[in-house]
Amino acid sequence: EDANLDESWRNAMKAELEMIEKNNTWKLVDRPFGKPIIGVKWVYKTKLNLDGSVQKNKARLVAKGYSQKPGIDYNETFAPVARLDTIRTLIALAAQKEWNLYQLDVKSAFLNGVLKEEVYVEQPQGFVKENEEIRVYKLNKALYGLKQAPRAWYDEIDSYFNRAGFKKSPSEATLYVKTSEDSGILIVSLYVDDIVYTGSCPKLLEEFKNDMMQHYEMSDLGLLYHFLGMGVLQTDKHIFLHQKKYALKVIEKFGLKDCKSVVTPLVASERLCKEDDSEAANESEYRQIVGSLLYLTATRPDIMFASSLLARFMHNPTRKHMGTAKRVLRYIQGTLDFGIEFIKGKSATLIGYCDSDWAGSEDDRRSTSGYAFTLGSGMFSWASIKQNTVALSTAEAEYVSAAEATSQAKWLRFVLEDFGEEQVEGTPILCDNTSAIAMAKNPVFHQKTRHISRKFHFIREAIQAKEIELIYCKTEDQIADILTKALSKDRFVYLRDLLGVKSAKGLEGSVDV
Repeated sequence: EDANLDESWRNAMKAELEMIEKNNTWKLVDRPFGKPIIGVKWVYKTKLNLDGSVQKNKARLVAKGYSQKPGIDYNETFAPVARLDTIRTLIALAAQKEWNLYQLDVKSAFLNGVLKEEVYVEQPQGFVKENEEIRVYKLNKALYGLKQAPRAWYDEIDSYFNRAGFKKSPSEATLYVKTSEDSGILIVSLYVDDIVYTGSCPKLLEEFKNDMMQHYEMSDLGLLYHFLGMGVLQTDKHIFLHQKKYALKVIEKFGLKDCKSVVTPLVASERLCKEDDSEAANESEYRQIVGSLLYLTATRPDIMFASSLLARFMHNPTRKHMGTAKRVLRYIQGTLDFGIEFIKGKSATLIGYCDSDWAGSEDDRRSTSGYAFTLGSGMFSWASIKQNTVALSTAEAEYVSAAEATSQAKWLRFVLEDFGEEQVEGTPILCDNTSAIAMAKNPVFHQKTRHISRKFHFIREAIQAKEIELIYCKTEDQIADILTKALSKDRFVYLRDLLGVKSAKGLEGSVDV
Protein backbone atom coordinates (compact mmCIF):
# COMPACT_ATOMS: atom_id res chain seq x y z
CA GLU A 1 0.00 0.00 0.00
CA ASP A 2 2.83 2.42 0.86
CA ALA A 3 4.65 1.71 -2.42
CA ASN A 4 1.44 2.30 -4.36
CA LEU A 5 1.21 5.80 -2.89
CA ASP A 6 4.82 6.62 -3.79
CA GLU A 7 5.14 8.06 -7.31
CA SER A 8 8.67 6.69 -7.85
CA TRP A 9 7.64 3.17 -6.90
CA ARG A 10 4.41 3.48 -8.89
CA ASN A 11 6.44 4.35 -12.00
CA ALA A 12 8.81 1.43 -11.34
CA MET A 13 5.87 -0.97 -11.11
CA LYS A 14 4.37 0.42 -14.32
CA ALA A 15 7.70 -0.07 -16.10
CA GLU A 16 7.81 -3.71 -14.98
CA LEU A 17 4.24 -4.33 -16.20
CA GLU A 18 5.03 -2.65 -19.53
CA MET A 19 7.98 -5.03 -19.96
CA ILE A 20 5.71 -8.00 -19.17
CA GLU A 21 3.02 -6.84 -21.63
CA LYS A 22 5.59 -6.06 -24.34
CA ASN A 23 7.02 -9.55 -23.94
CA ASN A 24 3.59 -11.18 -24.38
CA THR A 25 4.09 -12.91 -21.04
CA TRP A 26 0.42 -13.36 -20.17
CA LYS A 27 -3.20 -13.07 -21.28
CA LEU A 28 -6.20 -12.11 -19.14
CA VAL A 29 -8.71 -14.99 -19.07
CA ASP A 30 -11.71 -16.20 -17.09
CA ARG A 31 -10.81 -18.03 -13.90
CA PRO A 32 -10.50 -21.74 -14.87
CA PHE A 33 -12.46 -24.27 -12.87
CA GLY A 34 -10.40 -26.67 -10.79
CA LYS A 35 -7.02 -25.11 -11.74
CA PRO A 36 -4.64 -23.74 -9.07
CA ILE A 37 -4.14 -19.98 -9.14
CA ILE A 38 -0.69 -18.78 -8.05
CA GLY A 39 -0.38 -15.54 -6.13
CA VAL A 40 2.06 -12.77 -7.08
CA LYS A 41 3.82 -10.08 -5.08
CA TRP A 42 5.90 -6.99 -5.69
CA VAL A 43 9.57 -6.98 -4.77
CA TYR A 44 11.35 -3.64 -4.59
CA LYS A 45 15.06 -3.03 -5.19
CA THR A 46 16.83 -0.01 -3.82
CA LYS A 47 20.31 1.40 -4.41
CA LEU A 48 22.33 3.47 -1.95
CA ASN A 49 23.80 6.62 -3.51
CA LEU A 50 27.21 7.98 -2.53
CA ASP A 51 25.56 10.80 -0.55
CA GLY A 52 23.66 8.26 1.58
CA SER A 53 20.29 8.80 -0.08
CA VAL A 54 18.23 5.84 -1.28
CA GLN A 55 17.51 5.51 -4.99
CA LYS A 56 14.30 3.66 -5.78
CA ASN A 57 15.69 1.52 -8.50
CA LYS A 58 13.41 -1.27 -9.66
CA ALA A 59 10.17 -3.08 -8.92
CA ARG A 60 9.79 -6.71 -9.90
CA LEU A 61 6.65 -8.84 -10.05
CA VAL A 62 7.40 -12.24 -8.51
CA ALA A 63 5.21 -15.35 -8.51
CA LYS A 64 4.69 -17.15 -5.18
CA GLY A 65 6.31 -20.31 -6.51
CA TYR A 66 6.30 -21.99 -3.11
CA SER A 67 2.61 -22.76 -3.65
CA GLN A 68 3.25 -24.72 -6.87
CA LYS A 69 2.75 -28.48 -6.89
CA PRO A 70 4.87 -30.93 -8.92
CA GLY A 71 3.11 -32.56 -11.85
CA ILE A 72 0.32 -29.97 -11.76
CA ASP A 73 1.82 -26.57 -12.57
CA TYR A 74 5.48 -27.52 -13.00
CA ASN A 75 7.59 -30.51 -14.05
CA GLU A 76 11.33 -30.10 -14.74
CA THR A 77 13.10 -27.33 -12.83
CA PHE A 78 16.82 -28.03 -13.30
CA ALA A 79 18.81 -25.45 -15.27
CA PRO A 80 22.60 -25.71 -15.67
CA VAL A 81 24.94 -22.84 -14.87
CA ALA A 82 28.59 -22.43 -15.80
CA ARG A 83 31.16 -23.88 -13.41
CA LEU A 84 33.74 -21.48 -12.03
CA ASP A 85 36.42 -23.78 -13.46
CA THR A 86 34.95 -23.18 -16.92
CA ILE A 87 34.87 -19.41 -16.47
CA ARG A 88 38.48 -19.35 -15.28
CA THR A 89 39.52 -21.65 -18.16
CA LEU A 90 37.93 -19.22 -20.60
CA ILE A 91 39.71 -16.27 -18.96
CA ALA A 92 43.07 -18.10 -18.95
CA LEU A 93 42.66 -18.96 -22.64
CA ALA A 94 41.68 -15.38 -23.50
CA ALA A 95 44.83 -14.14 -21.76
CA GLN A 96 46.99 -16.66 -23.62
CA LYS A 97 45.42 -15.67 -26.97
CA GLU A 98 45.44 -11.94 -26.08
CA TRP A 99 41.68 -11.70 -26.64
CA ASN A 100 39.36 -9.27 -24.89
CA LEU A 101 36.46 -10.58 -22.80
CA TYR A 102 33.04 -8.90 -23.08
CA GLN A 103 29.79 -9.13 -21.14
CA LEU A 104 26.07 -8.84 -21.88
CA ASP A 105 23.25 -8.79 -19.35
CA VAL A 106 19.75 -9.96 -20.29
CA LYS A 107 17.06 -7.70 -18.87
CA SER A 108 14.25 -9.68 -17.23
CA ALA A 109 15.74 -12.91 -18.56
CA PHE A 110 13.14 -15.22 -17.02
CA LEU A 111 10.31 -13.40 -18.79
CA ASN A 112 11.64 -14.83 -22.07
CA GLY A 113 11.22 -18.48 -21.09
CA VAL A 114 8.27 -20.17 -22.83
CA LEU A 115 6.16 -22.32 -20.48
CA LYS A 116 5.14 -25.85 -21.37
CA GLU A 117 2.64 -26.15 -18.50
CA GLU A 118 -0.68 -24.37 -17.93
CA VAL A 119 0.00 -21.77 -15.23
CA TYR A 120 -2.43 -19.13 -13.95
CA VAL A 121 -1.60 -16.19 -11.68
CA GLU A 122 -3.61 -13.54 -9.88
CA GLN A 123 -3.70 -9.97 -11.09
CA PRO A 124 -0.94 -7.96 -9.36
CA GLN A 125 -1.90 -5.90 -6.32
CA GLY A 126 -2.49 -2.27 -7.20
CA PHE A 127 -3.09 -3.06 -10.88
CA VAL A 128 -6.31 -5.10 -10.83
CA LYS A 129 -8.38 -4.23 -13.90
CA GLU A 130 -11.65 -2.50 -13.13
CA ASN A 131 -14.79 -4.64 -13.52
CA GLU A 132 -12.58 -7.69 -14.21
CA GLU A 133 -11.49 -8.42 -10.67
CA ILE A 134 -12.37 -12.12 -10.79
CA ARG A 135 -10.35 -12.80 -13.95
CA VAL A 136 -6.75 -14.13 -13.86
CA TYR A 137 -3.72 -14.16 -16.11
CA LYS A 138 -2.72 -17.27 -18.07
CA LEU A 139 1.04 -17.29 -18.52
CA ASN A 140 2.58 -17.82 -21.94
CA LYS A 141 6.05 -17.18 -20.57
CA ALA A 142 7.67 -17.49 -17.17
CA LEU A 143 7.63 -15.02 -14.29
CA TYR A 144 10.33 -14.62 -11.69
CA GLY A 145 9.61 -16.88 -8.74
CA LEU A 146 8.15 -19.78 -10.72
CA LYS A 147 9.95 -23.04 -10.02
CA GLN A 148 10.38 -23.78 -13.72
CA ALA A 149 11.45 -20.23 -14.68
CA PRO A 150 15.22 -20.97 -14.81
CA ARG A 151 14.61 -24.12 -16.86
CA ALA A 152 12.30 -22.27 -19.29
CA TRP A 153 14.87 -19.50 -19.80
CA TYR A 154 17.68 -22.00 -20.39
CA ASP A 155 15.58 -23.88 -22.98
CA GLU A 156 14.84 -20.58 -24.72
CA ILE A 157 18.45 -19.33 -24.89
CA ASP A 158 19.68 -22.82 -25.83
CA SER A 159 17.26 -22.85 -28.78
CA TYR A 160 18.54 -19.43 -29.86
CA PHE A 161 22.18 -20.59 -29.84
CA ASN A 162 21.27 -23.70 -31.86
CA ARG A 163 19.48 -21.58 -34.47
CA ALA A 164 22.41 -19.14 -34.60
CA GLY A 165 24.86 -21.88 -35.58
CA PHE A 166 26.58 -22.43 -32.22
CA LYS A 167 27.74 -25.83 -31.07
CA LYS A 168 27.07 -26.71 -27.43
CA SER A 169 29.92 -28.27 -25.51
CA PRO A 170 29.22 -31.91 -24.53
CA SER A 171 31.30 -31.33 -21.39
CA GLU A 172 29.73 -28.04 -20.23
CA ALA A 173 26.05 -27.39 -20.98
CA THR A 174 26.40 -23.59 -20.73
CA LEU A 175 29.34 -23.28 -23.13
CA TYR A 176 28.71 -22.49 -26.80
CA VAL A 177 31.27 -22.24 -29.61
CA LYS A 178 30.89 -20.92 -33.14
CA THR A 179 33.66 -21.38 -35.66
CA SER A 180 34.17 -20.07 -39.16
CA GLU A 181 37.00 -20.79 -41.57
CA ASP A 182 37.10 -17.15 -42.60
CA SER A 183 36.34 -15.41 -39.31
CA GLY A 184 37.86 -17.60 -36.59
CA ILE A 185 36.17 -18.60 -33.35
CA LEU A 186 33.56 -17.14 -30.97
CA ILE A 187 33.12 -18.60 -27.46
CA VAL A 188 30.12 -17.83 -25.24
CA SER A 189 29.62 -18.83 -21.59
CA LEU A 190 26.21 -18.46 -19.96
CA TYR A 191 25.43 -17.98 -16.28
CA VAL A 192 21.63 -17.48 -16.03
CA ASP A 193 21.23 -13.93 -17.41
CA ASP A 194 24.95 -13.01 -17.54
CA ILE A 195 26.71 -13.76 -20.82
CA VAL A 196 30.50 -13.68 -21.18
CA TYR A 197 31.94 -13.92 -24.68
CA THR A 198 35.29 -13.71 -26.39
CA GLY A 199 36.92 -14.75 -29.64
CA SER A 200 39.50 -14.16 -32.31
CA CYS A 201 37.48 -11.98 -34.68
CA PRO A 202 36.10 -8.50 -33.77
CA LYS A 203 33.55 -8.79 -36.59
CA LEU A 204 32.11 -12.03 -35.16
CA LEU A 205 31.94 -10.47 -31.70
CA GLU A 206 30.09 -7.41 -32.99
CA GLU A 207 27.64 -9.48 -35.05
CA PHE A 208 26.88 -11.68 -32.04
CA LYS A 209 26.23 -8.69 -29.79
CA ASN A 210 23.94 -6.99 -32.32
CA ASP A 211 21.99 -10.20 -32.99
CA MET A 212 21.49 -10.84 -29.26
CA MET A 213 20.25 -7.27 -28.72
CA GLN A 214 17.73 -7.73 -31.53
CA HIS A 215 16.33 -10.92 -30.00
CA TYR A 216 16.29 -9.92 -26.33
CA GLU A 217 16.26 -6.82 -24.15
CA MET A 218 19.98 -6.57 -23.38
CA SER A 219 22.44 -4.33 -21.56
CA ASP A 220 25.80 -4.08 -23.30
CA LEU A 221 28.26 -3.95 -20.40
CA GLY A 222 31.32 -3.71 -22.66
CA LEU A 223 34.59 -5.22 -21.45
CA LEU A 224 34.12 -7.83 -18.74
CA TYR A 225 34.68 -5.98 -15.48
CA HIS A 226 32.59 -7.70 -12.80
CA PHE A 227 31.15 -11.21 -12.90
CA LEU A 228 29.66 -13.42 -10.15
CA GLY A 229 31.23 -11.28 -7.45
CA MET A 230 34.64 -11.40 -9.14
CA GLY A 231 36.41 -8.31 -10.39
CA VAL A 232 38.13 -8.69 -13.78
CA LEU A 233 40.92 -6.28 -14.65
CA GLN A 234 41.99 -6.40 -18.31
CA THR A 235 45.12 -4.58 -19.50
CA ASP A 236 47.51 -4.96 -22.42
CA LYS A 237 49.82 -7.16 -20.34
CA HIS A 238 47.51 -9.33 -18.23
CA ILE A 239 44.05 -10.28 -16.97
CA PHE A 240 43.67 -10.09 -13.20
CA LEU A 241 40.88 -11.80 -11.19
CA HIS A 242 40.09 -10.60 -7.67
CA GLN A 243 37.36 -10.37 -5.02
CA LYS A 244 38.54 -7.34 -3.07
CA LYS A 245 35.10 -5.78 -2.70
CA TYR A 246 33.56 -9.00 -1.39
CA ALA A 247 36.51 -9.70 0.91
CA LEU A 248 36.18 -6.22 2.42
CA LYS A 249 32.47 -6.80 3.07
CA VAL A 250 33.20 -10.12 4.79
CA ILE A 251 35.84 -8.59 7.07
CA GLU A 252 33.52 -5.71 8.03
CA LYS A 253 30.61 -8.10 8.59
CA PHE A 254 32.52 -10.09 11.21
CA GLY A 255 33.99 -7.05 12.95
CA LEU A 256 37.60 -7.42 11.83
CA LYS A 257 38.02 -4.26 9.76
CA ASP A 258 40.74 -2.81 12.01
CA CYS A 259 42.30 -6.13 13.04
CA LYS A 260 46.01 -6.89 12.93
CA SER A 261 46.80 -8.98 9.83
CA VAL A 262 48.83 -12.22 9.76
CA VAL A 263 51.19 -13.58 7.07
CA THR A 264 49.75 -17.10 6.76
CA PRO A 265 46.14 -18.33 7.05
CA LEU A 266 47.06 -21.27 9.33
CA VAL A 267 49.68 -21.98 11.96
CA ALA A 268 51.94 -24.74 10.59
CA SER A 269 52.27 -26.57 13.91
CA GLU A 270 48.59 -26.45 14.87
CA ARG A 271 46.20 -29.36 14.21
CA LEU A 272 42.40 -29.16 14.34
CA CYS A 273 40.08 -31.94 15.50
CA LYS A 274 36.39 -32.24 16.39
CA GLU A 275 36.95 -32.61 20.13
CA ASP A 276 39.58 -30.20 21.45
CA ASP A 277 38.26 -29.54 24.98
CA SER A 278 37.44 -25.90 24.22
CA GLU A 279 34.00 -24.31 24.66
CA ALA A 280 31.33 -24.43 21.97
CA ALA A 281 31.28 -21.52 19.51
CA ASN A 282 28.38 -19.79 17.79
CA GLU A 283 27.52 -22.32 15.07
CA SER A 284 25.57 -19.88 12.91
CA GLU A 285 28.40 -17.32 12.84
CA TYR A 286 31.00 -20.02 12.19
CA ARG A 287 29.05 -21.38 9.23
CA GLN A 288 28.69 -17.88 7.79
CA ILE A 289 32.44 -17.29 8.03
CA VAL A 290 33.31 -20.62 6.40
CA GLY A 291 30.73 -20.12 3.66
CA SER A 292 32.20 -16.69 2.91
CA LEU A 293 35.73 -18.11 2.82
CA LEU A 294 34.68 -20.90 0.45
CA TYR A 295 33.23 -18.30 -1.92
CA LEU A 296 36.51 -16.36 -1.76
CA THR A 297 38.36 -19.43 -3.05
CA ALA A 298 36.95 -18.56 -6.50
CA THR A 299 40.01 -16.34 -6.96
CA ARG A 300 42.13 -17.22 -3.92
CA PRO A 301 43.63 -20.74 -4.11
CA ASP A 302 45.99 -19.70 -1.30
CA ILE A 303 43.11 -20.11 1.20
CA MET A 304 41.68 -23.24 -0.43
CA PHE A 305 43.14 -25.69 2.07
CA ALA A 306 42.28 -23.55 5.10
CA SER A 307 38.67 -23.12 3.94
CA SER A 308 38.23 -26.83 3.18
CA LEU A 309 39.74 -27.76 6.55
CA LEU A 310 37.40 -25.43 8.45
CA ALA A 311 34.40 -26.81 6.50
CA ARG A 312 34.95 -30.19 8.20
CA PHE A 313 33.78 -28.73 11.53
CA MET A 314 30.45 -27.14 10.55
CA HIS A 315 28.60 -29.18 13.17
CA ASN A 316 29.31 -28.19 16.78
CA PRO A 317 32.36 -25.96 16.15
CA THR A 318 34.51 -24.99 19.13
CA ARG A 319 36.18 -21.75 20.18
CA LYS A 320 39.43 -23.06 18.70
CA HIS A 321 37.76 -23.62 15.33
CA MET A 322 36.30 -20.11 15.48
CA GLY A 323 39.71 -18.64 16.34
CA THR A 324 41.26 -20.40 13.34
CA ALA A 325 38.48 -19.15 11.04
CA LYS A 326 39.04 -15.58 12.23
CA ARG A 327 42.78 -16.00 11.70
CA VAL A 328 42.05 -16.75 8.03
CA LEU A 329 40.03 -13.52 7.91
CA ARG A 330 42.99 -11.67 9.41
CA TYR A 331 45.15 -13.11 6.63
CA ILE A 332 42.59 -11.88 4.07
CA GLN A 333 42.72 -8.43 5.72
CA GLY A 334 46.44 -8.22 4.92
CA THR A 335 46.01 -9.47 1.35
CA LEU A 336 42.87 -7.65 0.18
CA ASP A 337 44.45 -6.65 -3.13
CA PHE A 338 45.47 -10.21 -3.98
CA GLY A 339 44.06 -12.25 -6.84
CA ILE A 340 45.07 -14.47 -9.76
CA GLU A 341 47.17 -12.98 -12.55
CA PHE A 342 47.08 -14.39 -16.09
CA ILE A 343 49.90 -12.98 -18.22
CA LYS A 344 48.97 -12.44 -21.86
CA GLY A 345 50.75 -14.27 -24.64
CA LYS A 346 51.92 -17.34 -22.73
CA SER A 347 51.76 -20.80 -24.37
CA ALA A 348 48.47 -22.73 -24.08
CA THR A 349 49.94 -25.94 -22.68
CA LEU A 350 47.91 -27.59 -19.93
CA ILE A 351 50.12 -28.55 -16.97
CA GLY A 352 48.94 -30.09 -13.70
CA TYR A 353 50.36 -30.53 -10.21
CA CYS A 354 49.12 -33.07 -7.68
CA ASP A 355 50.10 -33.74 -4.09
CA SER A 356 48.84 -35.27 -0.86
CA ASP A 357 49.67 -35.24 2.81
CA TRP A 358 49.52 -38.51 4.74
CA ALA A 359 46.96 -39.17 7.48
CA GLY A 360 46.61 -35.46 8.11
CA SER A 361 43.13 -35.63 9.66
CA GLU A 362 43.32 -35.99 13.43
CA ASP A 363 39.84 -37.52 13.62
CA ASP A 364 39.94 -40.34 11.05
CA ARG A 365 43.55 -40.31 9.78
CA ARG A 366 42.48 -39.72 6.19
CA SER A 367 44.73 -37.80 3.81
CA THR A 368 44.05 -34.62 1.85
CA SER A 369 44.56 -34.46 -1.93
CA GLY A 370 45.35 -31.27 -3.78
CA TYR A 371 45.69 -30.43 -7.46
CA ALA A 372 46.21 -27.32 -9.56
CA PHE A 373 46.29 -26.69 -13.32
CA THR A 374 47.78 -23.89 -15.39
CA LEU A 375 47.81 -22.89 -19.06
CA GLY A 376 51.15 -21.13 -18.78
CA SER A 377 50.60 -18.41 -16.18
CA GLY A 378 48.43 -18.42 -13.10
CA MET A 379 46.47 -21.43 -11.91
CA PHE A 380 42.91 -21.56 -13.22
CA SER A 381 41.69 -24.86 -11.71
CA TRP A 382 42.40 -26.12 -8.20
CA ALA A 383 40.96 -28.25 -5.41
CA SER A 384 41.70 -29.47 -1.91
CA ILE A 385 39.81 -32.70 -1.18
CA LYS A 386 39.75 -35.00 1.81
CA GLN A 387 40.17 -38.58 0.57
CA ASN A 388 37.35 -41.09 1.08
CA THR A 389 39.55 -43.89 2.42
CA VAL A 390 42.47 -44.24 4.82
CA ALA A 391 45.77 -44.54 2.93
CA LEU A 392 48.19 -47.16 4.28
CA SER A 393 51.26 -45.37 2.91
CA THR A 394 52.37 -42.05 1.45
CA ALA A 395 52.60 -43.73 -1.95
CA GLU A 396 48.94 -44.76 -1.78
CA ALA A 397 47.86 -41.28 -0.70
CA GLU A 398 49.82 -39.73 -3.60
CA TYR A 399 48.42 -42.34 -6.03
CA VAL A 400 44.84 -41.47 -5.08
CA SER A 401 45.67 -37.76 -5.44
CA ALA A 402 47.13 -38.39 -8.91
CA ALA A 403 43.95 -40.27 -9.91
CA GLU A 404 41.78 -37.30 -8.85
CA ALA A 405 44.04 -34.92 -10.80
CA THR A 406 43.78 -37.20 -13.83
CA SER A 407 39.99 -37.06 -13.69
CA GLN A 408 40.11 -33.24 -13.70
CA ALA A 409 42.75 -33.22 -16.46
CA LYS A 410 40.52 -35.33 -18.73
CA TRP A 411 37.61 -32.91 -18.24
CA LEU A 412 39.82 -29.86 -18.86
CA ARG A 413 41.12 -31.46 -22.05
CA PHE A 414 37.52 -31.88 -23.24
CA VAL A 415 36.73 -28.23 -22.51
CA LEU A 416 39.91 -26.97 -24.20
CA GLU A 417 39.10 -29.11 -27.25
CA ASP A 418 35.69 -27.41 -27.40
CA PHE A 419 37.57 -24.08 -27.31
CA GLY A 420 39.55 -25.19 -30.36
CA GLU A 421 42.68 -25.85 -28.31
CA GLU A 422 43.02 -29.62 -28.53
CA GLN A 423 45.86 -30.94 -26.37
CA VAL A 424 47.64 -33.24 -28.81
CA GLU A 425 50.28 -34.39 -26.35
CA GLY A 426 49.52 -36.03 -23.02
CA THR A 427 48.91 -33.56 -20.19
CA PRO A 428 51.92 -33.54 -17.86
CA ILE A 429 50.92 -33.98 -14.21
CA LEU A 430 53.78 -33.35 -11.81
CA CYS A 431 53.98 -35.64 -8.77
CA ASP A 432 56.71 -35.73 -6.11
CA ASN A 433 56.39 -39.42 -5.20
CA THR A 434 58.34 -41.94 -7.31
CA SER A 435 56.47 -44.94 -5.85
CA ALA A 436 53.09 -43.50 -6.88
CA ILE A 437 54.44 -42.89 -10.40
CA ALA A 438 55.72 -46.48 -10.58
CA MET A 439 52.34 -47.83 -9.40
CA ALA A 440 50.57 -45.83 -12.11
CA LYS A 441 52.88 -46.95 -14.90
CA ASN A 442 53.28 -50.64 -14.00
CA PRO A 443 50.84 -52.81 -12.00
CA VAL A 444 53.63 -54.75 -10.34
CA PHE A 445 53.26 -53.80 -6.67
CA HIS A 446 50.47 -56.27 -6.03
CA GLN A 447 51.04 -56.66 -2.30
CA LYS A 448 50.98 -52.89 -1.81
CA THR A 449 48.12 -52.03 -4.18
CA ARG A 450 45.65 -54.93 -4.05
CA HIS A 451 43.41 -53.13 -1.53
CA ILE A 452 43.17 -49.84 -3.47
CA SER A 453 39.74 -49.23 -4.98
CA ARG A 454 39.62 -50.09 -8.67
CA LYS A 455 38.20 -46.68 -9.57
CA PHE A 456 41.60 -45.11 -8.90
CA HIS A 457 43.39 -47.43 -11.34
CA PHE A 458 41.87 -45.69 -14.38
CA ILE A 459 44.97 -43.47 -14.22
CA ARG A 460 46.84 -46.38 -15.86
CA GLU A 461 44.42 -46.34 -18.80
CA ALA A 462 44.88 -42.58 -19.17
CA ILE A 463 48.66 -43.03 -19.27
CA GLN A 464 48.42 -45.85 -21.85
CA ALA A 465 46.08 -43.72 -23.98
CA LYS A 466 48.65 -40.89 -23.74
CA GLU A 467 46.07 -38.53 -22.31
CA ILE A 468 48.25 -37.76 -19.32
CA GLU A 469 51.89 -38.16 -18.44
CA LEU A 470 52.87 -38.55 -14.80
CA ILE A 471 56.20 -36.77 -14.25
CA TYR A 472 58.38 -36.56 -11.16
CA CYS A 473 59.13 -33.17 -9.64
CA LYS A 474 61.08 -32.23 -6.53
CA THR A 475 59.05 -31.75 -3.36
CA GLU A 476 60.28 -28.16 -3.01
CA ASP A 477 58.83 -27.37 -6.47
CA GLN A 478 55.47 -29.08 -5.85
CA ILE A 479 52.97 -26.20 -6.10
CA ALA A 480 50.01 -28.35 -4.97
CA ASP A 481 51.69 -28.73 -1.56
CA ILE A 482 49.94 -25.49 -0.52
CA LEU A 483 46.57 -27.24 -1.05
CA THR A 484 47.23 -30.15 1.31
CA LYS A 485 48.61 -28.79 4.58
CA ALA A 486 49.46 -25.74 6.69
CA LEU A 487 52.91 -24.40 5.79
CA SER A 488 55.59 -22.21 7.31
CA LYS A 489 55.73 -18.55 6.28
CA ASP A 490 58.59 -18.78 3.76
CA ARG A 491 57.28 -21.95 2.12
CA PHE A 492 53.73 -20.58 1.94
CA VAL A 493 54.76 -17.27 0.33
CA TYR A 494 57.01 -19.06 -2.17
CA LEU A 495 54.25 -21.42 -3.33
CA ARG A 496 51.64 -18.65 -3.33
CA ASP A 497 53.75 -16.76 -5.88
CA LEU A 498 54.04 -19.90 -8.03
CA LEU A 499 50.24 -20.24 -7.95
CA GLY A 500 50.00 -16.81 -9.57
CA VAL A 501 48.36 -15.21 -6.51
CA LYS A 502 49.70 -11.67 -6.44
CA SER A 503 48.80 -8.15 -5.37
CA ALA A 504 47.21 -5.96 -8.01
CA LYS A 505 49.26 -3.02 -6.78
CA GLY A 506 52.46 -4.56 -8.12
CA LEU A 507 51.13 -5.20 -11.63
CA GLU A 508 52.17 -3.02 -14.53
CA GLY A 509 49.32 -0.98 -15.95
CA SER A 510 46.95 -1.85 -13.11
CA VAL A 511 44.55 0.43 -11.27
CA ASP A 512 43.28 0.25 -7.72
CA VAL A 513 40.90 -2.71 -7.69
